[in-house]
Amino acid sequence: MTRVTAAAMTARRQWLLDANPLAQSSIGFFSLVASYWVDSLPVALVALACYAVTVIVVAPSWRYPLVCLGFSSIAALTITYSTWRLGGHDLTEAATAGLRILVLAWPGAVGLGYIDPARLADYLAQTVQLPARMVAAFAAALQRLVSFGHVWTQLEQVRRVRGYGPTRQPWSWLIHAGSMAFALLVHALRGASQTAIAMDARGFATAHERTWAEPATWSRLDGVVVAAGLVLGSVAPIATLLTR
Repeated sequence: MTRVTAAAMTARRQWLLDANPLAQSSIGFFSLVASYWVDSLPVALVALACYAVTVIVVAPSWRYPLVCLGFSSIAALTITYSTWRLGGHDLTEAATAGLRILVLAWPGAVGLGYIDPARLADYLAQTVQLPARMVAAFAAALQRLVSFGHVWTQLEQVRRVRGYGPTRQPWSWLIHAGSMAFALLVHALRGASQTAIAMDARGFATAHERTWAEPATWSRLDGVVVAAGLVLGSVAPIATLLTR
């Protein structure tokens, strides 16, 4: 692969990151609507294949989409098993129900995972015109949630250095997970108190009109992302009409 081709591929894979958060959220919305049209196995396979190809071509990396696919597959497998167990042991109907969950959850999870909470707050307040105080609190909560993964890694490294890591015994992993969860809870409570004090010191409790650091503008790229989400969401309805 030449340097020019690699650079072009890198730029292409940055499209989803450069789009505004509302455009990124539209992917999940259209996939949610599309899932209602998944009523047969061929339609489910076609819709899921289109989303998979799009993820391979557009996503900045494959690791995060695969993680989202793994968690979505857990929900899909539970739906598949319950449908098969309670629906007359029909494998086709059970597989369709499971794939419907993947069409519903996986694209939205991938799209929402690349959203910056600060940019989302800017667009919710300036474009959607939501109350500024609620938007600021929502953005602060999202930022705290995003940091939990880094905090978990840091706490685990500290505990291993001090010799409190899990051993080969199965119950040690349960004890380790419980202690880590408790430490993360303590950190979250402390962080919530610090965030509340900082927001109150900056007048978030009394101010009614706010200014925002960056303007919420719509570009041609945002329109392309919304159009792409609409096209992907229309695959299932069109496939359903063609198979009838």
